[in-house]
Amino acid sequence: MDKEEEKVENKEPLENEAEVLEFEFNEDGEEDLKKTLKKLRADLKACKAEKEEYLNGWQKERADFANYKKQEDDRKSNFSESVRERILTRFLTVLDSFNMAFANKESWNKVDENWRKGVEYIYVQLNTIFEEYGVKEIGEVGENFDPNIHQSIEMVPTNKKENNHKISEIIQRGYKLGDRVIRAARVNVFEYNEPESTTEE
Repeated sequence: MDKEEEKVENKEPLENEAEVLEFEFNEDGEEDLKKTLKKLRADLKACKAEKEEYLNGWQKERADFANYKKQEDDRKSNFSESVRERILTRFLTVLDSFNMAFANKESWNKVDENWRKGVEYIYVQLNTIFEEYGVKEIGEVGENFDPNIHQSIEMVPTNKKENNHKISEIIQRGYKLGDRVIRAARVNVFEYNEPESTTEE
């Protein structure tokens, strides 16, 4: 091994390749490595920021679409419920007509038996349809007046204190669709009047 080879062999390694590159770049008069690294770091930082921006934008759009889809589903459901409620409410008048026909039992029982049974069967069918759709009758004689489900038509005086503000008569039946009142029951309500005290002379 000659002296020149021994010199290269025993040369101490530089701390990192950057120093070699920097030395060589500076030596050759090419682009300064530090400036190149600085530019690359800046580009990388810009790319990361852009990636975050695109990711956040995509996540926001995804969330907005999910919200829009939910709102559309709710709107369709509410629309469907509203249409169903309107149709069922229209049929309540038909139910009222049956109830009016049945109200006078004496007259109703005088009707031809076959015809009467046919009408009663139609009435049962109509009620079955209402039950299937979750329509329930509200308003009963003797229950406490509740402005949420009752509409007061007339106050009926009573001398019984325990009947105060209780339903005395159902004028028109009320109905609920699920938990929502689609028609309040029209009722007469007892009103307790305290008897006037009489004093003996």
